[in-house]
Amino acid sequence: MKPPFTVHAGEYLVGSHIEQTYPRWNVWVPSKDTGVDLLVTDARNRKAVSIQVKFSKDFNPTHRPLLVQNRLLAAGWWTHDPTKIQKSPADLWVFVLPSFIEQQTSFIVLPPSELLRRFRVIHGKTVKRIHSYFWVTKTKRCWEARGLANADQELLALDRFSNKDRDFSVFLNAWNQIESKLR
Repeated sequence: MKPPFTVHAGEYLVGSHIEQTYPRWNVWVPSKDTGVDLLVTDARNRKAVSIQVKFSKDFNPTHRPLLVQNRLLAAGWWTHDPTKIQKSPADLWVFVLPSFIEQQTSFIVLPPSELLRRFRVIHGKTVKRIHSYFWVTKTKRCWEARGLANADQELLALDRFSNKDRDFSVFLNAWNQIESKLR
């Protein structure tokens, strides 16, 4: 059994957010790594949702124009193995994007099957490693921005960009997915 103090920053932020926002839910830390970082149960511990947490420091793209930089709340960068997403035993994946400038944290909450479907559309089906940039704008929109041309990044910052597979806004702070599973 692993000692409980091995929880990483993202797991801590997700667990803390859940405990503060949903006091009737219980958050559990598994004793070994099975591809599930946290377990959330209802008040009676009868129903459970398993969560895989992915944390990134804030990667606000300082090499981009100020227009883009100033309109982003947070930006994160991850590298994924598509096979691990496909075989994930977790019900939901939660991406944690802390904004150190704005001092708030955004969460992207979605099923791994939907994450993989979108990544395959955006990045191709044959890639062995997926590099992902999630950007959250100050207008509460969420985008997969990896590979976008500079002009599209500016449109994204201005809320004029449109691409249904890159638009992750519906998953931004979407804790209702856990709520519906615990009913």
